Amino acid sequence: MTRLPTLVRQAKACQICAPSLEHEPRPVFSAHAKAKLLLVGQAPGAKVHASGVPWADASGKRLRAWLGLDDETFYDETQVAILPMGFCFPGTGKSGDLPPRPECAPQWMQPFIDKMPQLQLTLLIGMYAQRWFLKESAKATLTKTVEAWQDYVDRGFFVLPHPSPRNGIWLRRNPFFEAELVPLLQSRVATALGR
Repeated sequence: MTRLPTLVRQAKACQICAPSLEHEPRPVFSAHAKAKLLLVGQAPGAKVHASGVPWADASGKRLRAWLGLDDETFYDETQVAILPMGFCFPGTGKSGDLPPRPECAPQWMQPFIDKMPQLQLTLLIGMYAQRWFLKESAKATLTKTVEAWQDYVDRGFFVLPHPSPRNGIWLRRNPFFEAELVPLLQSRVATALGR
């Protein structure tokens, strides 16, 4: 049976999507057997690809505010695991970053989750994560899925929009998210982390 440190080394050396990338693969994620909170986003952006630090950008700053976590706690892998749907920056398309490479999640997601038995709460950030984890119970759009957030909380999931600054319009059109969901999210995150 593969131990988590071995799995981490294997994933850090992964080349599965190399033929499809315009740059060298650089998997960016974190995982620890003691982690209580799992964040599943889309894929690293260009800034994160350059730094190698997950969520080290404006989106990450907003995400940490939503969660009520400081940088120290957020980046403590014994508390927070970060497994995007694609571990590597997929490149840039006409209207932003490309979708996560489809090879990644089937290869790595479940093996990592299986090695983190203390997970208490999983945050599904964006459409790709929501469709992967929620399967047929995901709604037709991200907005509809987030509007139905109460359907998923008892299953241990919080569904979130992407915290990108580009989503400011979405947040203004959907004030329920920050008014209703974020306070409960912060409470559940604190409980999961034993705070």
